[in-house]
Amino acid sequence: MVLIRWHGHACFELIDDRGFSIVIDPHDGASIGLPPPKARADVILITHEHFDHNAYQLVRKSEGSKVYTMQRGEFKAGEHQVLGIEAYHDKFKGRRRGRSVMYLLEVDGVRFLHVGDLGEVPSQATMNTLRGTHVLFTPTGGTFTLEPEEIPELIAGISPKAVVPMHYWLEGSTLPLKPLDHFTRLVNYEVLKVGREWITSLSELDEWTSTKVVVFSIK
Repeated sequence: MVLIRWHGHACFELIDDRGFSIVIDPHDGASIGLPPPKARADVILITHEHFDHNAYQLVRKSEGSKVYTMQRGEFKAGEHQVLGIEAYHDKFKGRRRGRSVMYLLEVDGVRFLHVGDLGEVPSQATMNTLRGTHVLFTPTGGTFTLEPEEIPELIAGISPKAVVPMHYWLEGSTLPLKPLDHFTRLVNYEVLKVGREWITSLSELDEWTSTKVVVFSIK
C-alpha cells in the first residue's frame, strides 16, 4: 500500500507501508499564492531548480534524510529504486527554460512517474522506457509546460493506469496557468476524485481495465 498526498502545484508525498516518505518538488507556498507543504521527508526529489519546485528547506526532514536535485540515472530512495531521466522545460532542448529530470520510481510495487515541468512530448525511445508506469503525475495547466491539448499524446505513449493532474491553476494561485477543466474536457477517461490523500496498491491498480484520471484536492 502507498499513501499519496498532494501539497498543491507539483508537490506530492509518497509514503510506503513502513512510513518511509518521499517528497517530490516542494514549493514555498507564498511565492505562488498557495499554502506551503506540511510534510516530513526521508528523501526529497527535485526535478529542476525553479522556485516553485525546489523549496526543500521548508520540508521537515528525518535524521539522515537526503535531497536529490536533477539526479539522473539509477539510484535508491531508501530501499526504493529510482530512475532519473533527462527532459526539457521547453520545446527547444532547454534553451528557453532549462533542463529538467523526470523521476520514475517504484514504491511497494507501484511504478510512479513524476515528469516535473515537462515542456515537450518525449521521444518514442523514452516513451518505451516509461511504459509500465502505474501512476503518472503530469502538468496540465500549460503556459510553462505541455499544453492540455498535448497531454493525451503523453498518456497514449505511456499507457498508465492513473493520470494525476498537477501544476494547474487553483483558487488563490498567482501563476498564469489554465484550470483543470481545460484538460479534463479533452479526454474521456473516468475521473476519480480522492480528496487530499489517496491510498492505493499494485493489486488495486492491476484490476483497473482502463486509464482513470485521479483528481486530488488541497482542501
